[in-house]
This record gives sequence, C-alpha cells and structure tokens, in this order.
Amino acid sequence: MAALPPPFTHLGRYKVLSELGRGAQGVVYLAEDESLQRQVAIKTLLLPDAAGERRHMEARFLQEAKAAGGLNHPGIITIHDLGREGDWLYIAMELLEGVELRDRMAQGMLALHEAVDIGAQVAAALGAAHARGVVHRDIKPGNIMLLADGHAKIMDFGIARMQKSDVRTQSGTMMGSPKYMSPEQVGGHTIDHRSDIFSLGSMLYEMVAGIPAFSGKNLGHLLNAILHGTPPPPTQFRAGVPAALDEIIARAMQKNPQARYQDASEMARDLAQCRNAIHRPRAAPAAPPPEPSAAPTDPYAATAMDREDVELPDAPPLEGLLPSADFDSSSGLRRLMENGAEVTPVAPQPARKKAWAGWALAYAVAAAGALVIALG
Repeated sequence: MAALPPPFTHLGRYKVLSELGRGAQGVVYLAEDESLQRQVAIKTLLLPDAAGERRHMEARFLQEAKAAGGLNHPGIITIHDLGREGDWLYIAMELLEGVELRDRMAQGMLALHEAVDIGAQVAAALGAAHARGVVHRDIKPGNIMLLADGHAKIMDFGIARMQKSDVRTQSGTMMGSPKYMSPEQVGGHTIDHRSDIFSLGSMLYEMVAGIPAFSGKNLGHLLNAILHGTPPPPTQFRAGVPAALDEIIARAMQKNPQARYQDASEMARDLAQCRNAIHRPRAAPAAPPPEPSAAPTDPYAATAMDREDVELPDAPPLEGLLPSADFDSSSGLRRLMENGAEVTPVAPQPARKKAWAGWALAYAVAAAGALVIALG
C-alpha cells in the first residue's frame, strides 16, 4: 500500500515528516522533535468511536508505552514520550536505522555465527524485560531490528503484558504471530515469560536451519504442529551446527514450559558460549612427520645432523688418542683385522699413498665406532 500523507502536521512538539510504515493497529511516522532537534519515530493510533472498544484500545496502547518505556537495555527500543492529540494517541520512540530480521532472512540463510549472535542478543534483552515483569508475547523476525553496527533491538511491545496491568487478555484469546507462537499461546492458556523463550527458540531454529520450525498447508495444520509436532534438529539441514546449539534450541522449544529455560538470561549465556566457540579459530592441525627419505646421493648434502641448532648427546670420551699422521697403517689394519673388524681390501698403492689410505680407513672405522657409542 502506498504511503499516504499524514493527516496532521504536528503531534505535540513533534513535526511529522513522512510515513515509515503501517501495522495492524496504527501508522508509524518519521518526525522531528523540535525541542531537542532530533528525529524520532512516532507510532500513532486513531481511537474508534465505540466507547467500549475505545477504552480497551487506549488502555492497551498506554500499556505498550509503559512496558517498553520502563525498560532500559541496549537490546530494546527506547521510548521517549507518550501523548495525545485529539482522537490520536502517539508514542515517540527511538528512530532505528537498519533492516528488520524478517527482511534479512528473506535475503538468504544467515551465517551461523550471525544467527547465534542475534539469538544471544535477543535472549539477553528478553531477560532484562522479564526481570521487570514485562512479557513481549510477539517475538518474531518482524519485531527485531538489526542495526548497521551489528546490534539487534526488540521492537513493538504492542501486545506485551505486564505483571501489574489494568489490561487483561480473556481466557481462550489467541494473540501473537502464529508461526512463532508457543503451545500455550495456541491453546489460549495463561502465558508467562517462558512463552517468549519458546518463540525465540522457534525464530532461532529458522535462522539456523533455513526453514521454519513449524509449518502447515493451512492455519489449522500449523497450530497442530506447534501443539504436537517436534521439528528435527537443525543439524539435519545444515552442516557445521554444533551439537550444543541443537540442545539449546531443543530446550527452548520444549512443549512443557517447565522443561524449557526458566530464565532467558541463562539461554543468552549458553548462546554466547556457543557463539564464542564458533568464533574461536581452530588450531592448525599438526604437520605429519616427514617421510623417511633415501640417503642423499650428494655426499655434501646437508642433513639434520649437520645443522648447528641440533642438540646431540655428549659422546663418551674415546679411549686412547686419535691416529696421528705418522700412524703405521699396515700394522694398524692388521690389529683391526685380528679383532674381527671387516675391512675392505684396497688395491696396492705406492708406499706414501698406502700409508695415508690406511690411516684414513682406520680413522673412519674409529669414528664410526665412536658415533655408535654416542648414539647408542
């Protein structure tokens, strides 16, 4: 529906600029607070002529202002003012610039850490509202605003209930958005803060799994699914969902309120831990040990034993002295052979070359023996 020009130019001290949106019970306008020189959102309600309906709607509208206005939390929209202009009631509230969660979900599946982060923020805000005796009763993606800085804010306390309230919902009256209702809402029973927890669980399920927790070809089938159906865990629809998140969502969506989270703040803490686990960078897997390689063909190729940073055990001192240049190779080799050492015979060489060859071979055998002792 195209936006219509406002039927007024001012509501109290607020100059009405343009229409922002329409709901079931009123129109929201962009306005300017001429006293404080800031822009606000103005929610309006035109009271009906019928006296009985008029009193009921006025009481409910005032209750919305009181419910949200008495809360001070970064995850809940701020109420600035409440007023009346003729037959028009209005609430001046914080102007939120962002995108509704409903529209964000329509763009495609949310990243897992984003979905859990939104759920944790909404749960924390609900915990603050419940602590003040306010039950929202209509938690759904259309009532969550996502700001540019990543903050999520709960909006529209239009059907909120306060513990101390002049407005009572008749027994058997079903209020809320059907897809996210709790079983007690569907059945028209008395509800409390745990109904909000169920609705949040249903909303979180859809963000994570990518499909609604409950559905049906008509309203009757949908409501029956909420009352009796159990959706499969989100892990069946999406890889990488932690088992802990499955458990959190399942607990929030228990049919019996006694089996759910009894405090939204507890659910917020569990979701925050789950979010941190998702965000935490995983340690890189340990590198596999190197495959054993063949001996290098290059006799000068470097090996681990050649590196200066490799620590080797101290070798025991060698018994005796290393051969000198005057070592008698012939007799030395003869003694080695007598002790059982295997020596490869060498071709006859001139006397000087034979002496040096024998010395080199004896030195190599002695060094090899020392290395065996050191490493053994």
